[in-house]
Amino acid sequence: MNINKNDTAVVVIDPQNDVLSEKGVSWDLVGESVKDNKTIENIERIFKAAKQNEFEVFISPHYYYPTDHNWKFAGNLEQMMLEVKEFDRRGALTLDGFLGSGADWLDRYKPFIEDGKTIVASPHKVYGPQTNDLVLQLRKRNISKVILLGMLANLCVEAHLRELLEQGFEVLVVKDATAAPRHPQLGDGYKAALINFGYIANAVLSTDEVVAAMQ
Repeated sequence: MNINKNDTAVVVIDPQNDVLSEKGVSWDLVGESVKDNKTIENIERIFKAAKQNEFEVFISPHYYYPTDHNWKFAGNLEQMMLEVKEFDRRGALTLDGFLGSGADWLDRYKPFIEDGKTIVASPHKVYGPQTNDLVLQLRKRNISKVILLGMLANLCVEAHLRELLEQGFEVLVVKDATAAPRHPQLGDGYKAALINFGYIANAVLSTDEVVAAMQ
């Protein structure tokens, strides 16, 4: 897969406090994986490389509003997320209480995301981008290749990977700029994701390899 700033963009999924901060509601499940992969640092390295080398950057965030808690059914992890109020916001049309919340960006990423150039898509609601405008935003900029990273590896990252491929994009996954839950009954989501990345993606590279290619 040829990485070129003219047709390749960086897509970062859920660079938010609830999955990347030690104070986040999911830290007990994802913290060990985040530390082992140096996920926080590697996401920042990709942000820096993208900005320095003029690659467009897109964020696909995860938000739940009070009305979403009226859903009549949910999958296993969806239910967990709703119960702990992961990525919760007070409403779709207000930022009241957003600053510093679990739904907010990790502070160290804010200079990259809030620079007036990064495209923040509307929120995805389960795992994939079928429910937001990410694909539209990519198409409108003639992007055909995606460097994919963020959280969580076996859930939102894999779901984005599958849908973007179905939509005709080439997708490279940055394997150490993501992480996943380690659950005592459900198992290690990162190991599961890595296997599927290898089977599905156009390329699976490390942060070192991607940064070098972007230069």
